Amino acid sequence: MERLLIARGNEDVELISNKINQHAVITGATGTGKTVTLKVLCEYFSDLGVPTILSDVKGDLSNISVAGKMNEKLQERLSELKVDDFQFKSYPVCLWDVYGEMGLSLRVSVSEFGPILLSQILELNDTQASILNIVFKVADQKGLLILDIKDLRSMLNYLKENRQQYSDEYGNITVQSISAILRKLMYLEDMGADRFFGEPSLSIQDLMRKDENGRGIVNIISAAKLIDNKNMYSMFLLWLLSELFETLPEVGNPEIPKLVFFFDEAHLLFDNQNKMIMEKIEKVVRLIRSKGVGIFFVTQNPLDIPDQISAQIGNRIVHQLRAFSPKELKNVQKIYETFRNDENLNIKDEITSLRTGEALFSLLDENGASQSAKKALVLPPHSSLEPLSQEQIKSIIDNSSLKEKYAQTIDRESAYEILQKKIGNEIKEEQPKKPTKEEKSELEEFATKTFNSVFGSFTRQIGREIARGLFGSIKKNIKF
Repeated sequence: MERLLIARGNEDVELISNKINQHAVITGATGTGKTVTLKVLCEYFSDLGVPTILSDVKGDLSNISVAGKMNEKLQERLSELKVDDFQFKSYPVCLWDVYGEMGLSLRVSVSEFGPILLSQILELNDTQASILNIVFKVADQKGLLILDIKDLRSMLNYLKENRQQYSDEYGNITVQSISAILRKLMYLEDMGADRFFGEPSLSIQDLMRKDENGRGIVNIISAAKLIDNKNMYSMFLLWLLSELFETLPEVGNPEIPKLVFFFDEAHLLFDNQNKMIMEKIEKVVRLIRSKGVGIFFVTQNPLDIPDQISAQIGNRIVHQLRAFSPKELKNVQKIYETFRNDENLNIKDEITSLRTGEALFSLLDENGASQSAKKALVLPPHSSLEPLSQEQIKSIIDNSSLKEKYAQTIDRESAYEILQKKIGNEIKEEQPKKPTKEEKSELEEFATKTFNSVFGSFTRQIGREIARGLFGSIKKNIKF
């Protein structure tokens, strides 16, 4: 067990390493110091050998890769904190980007992403979502890969032409609903999804790496452009969480976590979600801690986090909150009531008067109990606070050991090609002709071999259908 000194006030504030997987929230208004707090935590975790994943919404986190420099303001803070042995350091970083512009190309196949989260991105109604689920079910049964948007469009058109056959098995399938999904796919392509859905798919193992000195890699996902599509941003990060949940082995409550996930703009994960999605999110948050993963929700207001999720969070860091309107004052009262009071600290007043870099801390002690609130000033990061140039960002990308693996898009033989080759003639018929046993066996053997060559070892349910996890992503047998 390690104690991480992250802030100083009347008392030192320490985060205990075996309580990191009990999750945390970092909140505060814009400009109050959340980003610096996040960087300080990432630096500690990296030094502990813990990889981290961060969504970089503002583009100001990649400078953790460069050692900081002394300036007057920093010297004043170090003097106030009575730190006299401070050293500047850089940290190992891997940059990722869905659009392949500010980092390694980050992709996932449509098959792996699954129908549940894709329905949320496309904002499908219940009828449309059920039809999309049928598309995946048919593809899974046949061993057909849906790698990219053209594969998905091909499967939708196949279902449309064979809707009578599948309506008998799954219920009414209308041309109107399929056409509506196809139209929404066009909009998704316009938003750049054609670069996100494809291969090579992101391997979770590549987010769990350490450098040659045993320090955890800081995985920074460029999200300044991605967040323009709020549904895609939140569902992509939720897919990442679900992949970690489904893939990582149970480790109980480790002394040091296996990975820490920072979810910036966390309120987007919960905005307008239906009951089914919220129940699944709650389950992932509750159970992923036994996989050794800690989640840090970063947002402007603690009340952005729903009660059922907040109940799973053990550590809280609250920077200054604004309170100008009656509603904001009422929110401050609610937040104040969630702290264990300290007779030497007027929490209600402090919430709105904290300095930049100061915060109220309520962290878990050795026994897992919440400590009373402490006001303290966050230690400065060892890395730079200056933005990186385009040349520096390009250098990080070019020197990544993973660059070659993720550089080029792969277009394997998948649903589009197989349907064109094997059952294209059937699609043209008004009443689809059922293939003979020999033809069906040949098609399924060919498709399954293709599937296995892409995904390697994966799990099937009873029979031939591919097994899917809580959020509909494919379950894979991966050893760590």
